[in-house]
Amino acid sequence: MTQGVSAGRRDQIFEVFTRHVAARGYDHANLSDIAGELGTSKGTIVHHFGVKAQLMRELEETYMRRQISALQAIWVQLTTPAERVASMIYASTLLHVVDRDATVATQREVLQLAQDPEMQDIRRLRRHCQSMVTDELKRGVATGAFRPVDVELGTLQIFGSLQWMWTWFDPDGPRTWDQVGAAFVDVMLGGLLADRFSLPQLVDREGRVVNAVREVFSAG
Repeated sequence: MTQGVSAGRRDQIFEVFTRHVAARGYDHANLSDIAGELGTSKGTIVHHFGVKAQLMRELEETYMRRQISALQAIWVQLTTPAERVASMIYASTLLHVVDRDATVATQREVLQLAQDPEMQDIRRLRRHCQSMVTDELKRGVATGAFRPVDVELGTLQIFGSLQWMWTWFDPDGPRTWDQVGAAFVDVMLGGLLADRFSLPQLVDREGRVVNAVREVFSAG
């Protein structure tokens, strides 16, 4: 019983911390404010996590592992480079709905990741996620599905565009996640495809790619 209560309190602290970082940024996410909101002490937070930086590390790692796991599950259902790259874009957009606070927190605090020497493992996870897309771009170029582009720059363009979505995309606003995802796919894949014949299927919000993304996230 005590362990269950302790684990539950830890989860509550993590959830509130994530929300505070999303709303105010890491530097302004104050442990005393978090403790006050939860009706507990700052010492309790320290007991569970140690320093504040450890909370950020766990946030980044949990988020990146979830994103990679989701992509791997989606890609089991999709085979072509175009489908897989498109699904990554849709998945990144849907995460703003199903895991909004963590998505905003990790995107706005990308510099914390770059500067903290304790973030090496998380940096490796981010590089792995990016390399998954790079590999699909290479495969698309090699098979003639994509134009002969610089795949490293192409990867940076895709992730760079998605990185700042938190600054303008409101899931409760006039555009739904799949509308935004389809618009991004239209521009990004439209520029990559050697033959745009498959583009209508990739931007179809009820099509194979979007349904694969929905299915994986619906399954948790």
